[in-house]
Amino acid sequence: MKTNHGNLLHDVPANAPDEIVAALQRWQGAGDVRIERIVSNGQASPRGFWYDSPEDEWVLVVSGSGAVEIEGGATHALGAGDWLHLPAHCRHRVAWTDPAQPTVWLAVHVARKPQVP
Repeated sequence: MKTNHGNLLHDVPANAPDEIVAALQRWQGAGDVRIERIVSNGQASPRGFWYDSPEDEWVLVVSGSGAVEIEGGATHALGAGDWLHLPAHCRHRVAWTDPAQPTVWLAVHVARKPQVP
């Protein structure tokens, strides 16, 4: 049995000009599950840009802070320990992230395969 390990807070880049996404783990089977570490250094989604993923997404702020805006809905300010579930096709954007320190996100993406009767 192969194991995999690491530390989510190891080598967190500070002052990077772009968000940095690192794939941590992926499983495929009855569905597709992907876990990523995202590090933001004051970045936000471009004005008028909306994510519209066919996957469910669950995000947790590990350190730092930011806000996720839902199209036509609320803006969720998130700090360390706060999480948010975004159902598939929930249009959203990153409204802001802390420019004074890196914001480390843990993102879990889940794509379900269609059920065959």
